[in-house]
Amino acid sequence: MATENLKKFTSPVFPFTAIVGQEEMKLALQLNVIDPKIGGVMIMGDRGTGKSTTIRAIADLLPEIEVVKDDPFNSHKSDLDLMGNEVKLAIQNEESIETELIKIPMVDLPLGATEDRVCGTIDIEKALTEGVKAFEPGLLAKANRGLLYVDEVNLLDDHLVDILLDSAASGWNTVEREGISIRHPARFVLVGSGNPEEGELRPQLLDRFGMHAEIRTVKDPILRVKVVEERTSFDQTPMIWIENYKDQQQELRDRIISAQSILSNVEMEYDLRVKISEVCSRLDVDGLRGDIVTNRAAKAHAAYYGRDKVTVEDISKIITLCLRHRLRKDPLESIDSGDKVGKVFNEIFEIED
Repeated sequence: MATENLKKFTSPVFPFTAIVGQEEMKLALQLNVIDPKIGGVMIMGDRGTGKSTTIRAIADLLPEIEVVKDDPFNSHKSDLDLMGNEVKLAIQNEESIETELIKIPMVDLPLGATEDRVCGTIDIEKALTEGVKAFEPGLLAKANRGLLYVDEVNLLDDHLVDILLDSAASGWNTVEREGISIRHPARFVLVGSGNPEEGELRPQLLDRFGMHAEIRTVKDPILRVKVVEERTSFDQTPMIWIENYKDQQQELRDRIISAQSILSNVEMEYDLRVKISEVCSRLDVDGLRGDIVTNRAAKAHAAYYGRDKVTVEDISKIITLCLRHRLRKDPLESIDSGDKVGKVFNEIFEIED
């Protein structure tokens, strides 16, 4: 009953399908929810361009997930990589497990968060006196199987950014204190946003984000008026707005679910994989993360359009998002707008400008 009451008082969320423009950001978010292994997305752009609105909208759009009831890690009932130790033990002991459907978790990480708040803490006194591993879960536990959003990630302490990226890449969070170690699943889509005027992330950290989307303030006066009118209308009658976009939201939700289901069957020809690596090599991209992410994102893009084979067009749509932030060697350099990536891509894939 309490949960139902809580749902009634939850603030209405602006529909994802009603968001005007910002195609790069929308595409990057959709591909990351189709394949979370892409590694998250960094969204950089001017203030007041709808970054937070869009990220909350994609979380609200996604289908509900089945979790083990009252479990702090949103554990899956059968996937071992998505469940906490207590659930694993219950399954081994053949105990009955009760589940429930919840909305995809959307966790906001506040700028002043401490490491304990993010990772969780171990109550040493309780562990020593009662002989149990008393663990207080943090934000990474809450974000398991969902989205973790860090606004102004470029202002976050580098050490915390490292922890977030490690967990996002491995899918696990480990907390150690006084010889006691606790490990729990932390598989989430990491979404960072920020304003480049307030400083960039170090290149080493930036490289670990799967994709990098840039958004700019809309210049066209007619489009600006449309955005303002739509937002004003939504604020005045949110439930009518949500009802008006209900069919479009469901259509996109079904499309994402379908893409997730066929993703593992999507193939890419060897020749295309070689050309992707050639682009990365020509652009002097350090390491192989750029190659891996571009391959993953191209497959997710093909799945989004219901295809089981990657085309050159799939690659062309995502390669700038995957590589532009990996070209920066000097922290004082600005991030490539995409022209350099696009030019090398056209040369190697022999596409006329």
